[in-house]
Amino acid sequence: MSADAAAANGGPRKAGGKSGGAAKAKSGGLPRTAGGHSPWSVALVVALATFMEVLDTTIANVALRYISGGLAVGPDEAAWVVTSYLVANAIALTASSFLAKRYGRKAFFIASVALFTVASLACGFAWDLNSLLLFRVIQGLGGGGMAPLAQSILADSFPPAKRGQAFALYGLAIVVAPVVGPTLGGWLSDNVSWHWCFLINGPVGVIALALMWWLLEDSESAVKERKALRKKGVRFDLVGFLLVATFLGSLEVCLDEGQRKDWFGSPLIQVFAVLAVISFVAMIPWLLTAKNPAVDLRLLGKRQFGSCFLVMLATGAILIATTQFIPQITQDYYGYTATISGLVLAPGGLVTVAMMLVIGQVSGYFQPKWLIATGAAIVALAMYDLTRIYGDSTFWFFAWSRIYIGIGLPMIFISITAASYEGIDKSQTDQASALINVARNVGGSMGVSLAQNILAYRSQFHQSRLSESVTTTSPAYQETMRQVTQYFTVHGTPGVDAQGQATAWIGQQLATQTAFFAYIDVFWALCLVSASAVPLAMILKRVERGGEAPAGH
Repeated sequence: MSADAAAANGGPRKAGGKSGGAAKAKSGGLPRTAGGHSPWSVALVVALATFMEVLDTTIANVALRYISGGLAVGPDEAAWVVTSYLVANAIALTASSFLAKRYGRKAFFIASVALFTVASLACGFAWDLNSLLLFRVIQGLGGGGMAPLAQSILADSFPPAKRGQAFALYGLAIVVAPVVGPTLGGWLSDNVSWHWCFLINGPVGVIALALMWWLLEDSESAVKERKALRKKGVRFDLVGFLLVATFLGSLEVCLDEGQRKDWFGSPLIQVFAVLAVISFVAMIPWLLTAKNPAVDLRLLGKRQFGSCFLVMLATGAILIATTQFIPQITQDYYGYTATISGLVLAPGGLVTVAMMLVIGQVSGYFQPKWLIATGAAIVALAMYDLTRIYGDSTFWFFAWSRIYIGIGLPMIFISITAASYEGIDKSQTDQASALINVARNVGGSMGVSLAQNILAYRSQFHQSRLSESVTTTSPAYQETMRQVTQYFTVHGTPGVDAQGQATAWIGQQLATQTAFFAYIDVFWALCLVSASAVPLAMILKRVERGGEAPAGH
């Protein structure tokens, strides 16, 4: 799932540059691409690469328990596998558009897929957490260059009348991948090994690379644009890019490690907090004054685009956090296998696919602000529904909560397309597309970190409060102890051992109840995050329907 899918379902009416490299010869009513191949073959290979990249945003979520055990780290440390990928992906997005224009779409796209594939294989052979995180970051950098280029390549390969169909295929890959990801990741973890969640990208990536080398060619317009950039001597804003990367990376380290390292009591957190502040303070004047900034911060100053950016931050937080925490609680406290935990998310994913098609058809009849507000309210209610968890919650309790999310999220994703481009100059569409995708990924990373911190803090809080009532002098404790000891004795455990087992059982029940209360607090927090998008949506301007919609989103 991503904001990119919005363009696919909304049916872009005008996209990027013209397909200047298309030959005049026709085949089945479609022009052939610059390389002499059918554009549908280009669309298929682009969709394959996109599917592989989006799949990796969710495939590892249900495998975190196996990764945690296999690498001998805690669940909070294993969560870095998700957040490191998202942050690296977001950082790469800020550079991908310029680098593709400067060095050629085909070359950069192939380089991105190659880097992603090699890093995926390296993740599968990682020997400890540090190596896995390093390779995961490299994988995210490769993946970040793929999504924006895929859309540009499709726009150049198809005539305007057929681009809607091409983007529908691309959008299908984007919305189906998160449906397949958790289930496939769970099955691989249960039946083979968590390493195959990454190794599976190897053969797919090699096939995609071979097809890209054979099928892809830069269009005439892309070649002219590249020559013009070289002639003008336009350079990449390396300083701005490094400042953005330092800020996002340092902030994520603070959020992920803060709770475990006792926040500012840790020298590590102090160092990264200082780096985050310095890079943030330095990047604002640099990006506002640079001739060709890595990120156009002026867009965030616009009420319309800034509000859409914040809505996408909240949406990304809900999407990624729930994709991780629902499988986590079902595996840890309900005894589900990774496969079944992945299947819990599948019905919601199927509903998302259906709703993308429905909302894509009816979105022209409603203002984006109303669809975004409605979608955010539905997602907030889904989070509220999850606060009702208890020990006997069933498979369909969790599945229905995910279905509600699947109804609400497409309303937001598709409507963001129309709303975020309102009042944006055509020269800024690439930057706008990159920033919205950055918001989704950074929001997802921050959402996971926020949820992990709340879970850890509130677990400690509830543990201390519940422990106050569990004392050996309490009549309730003594009666419970007597009954449980009697139970174990009746079932063949000797007296002393039965008493020890009873004590352990009470401790286990206390820990389980503490966890339920902490997860309820997490879902309350996510409910508030989603609800905050409603007033943001209501301040959006009215959008003129039926105008041009850039394909770059």
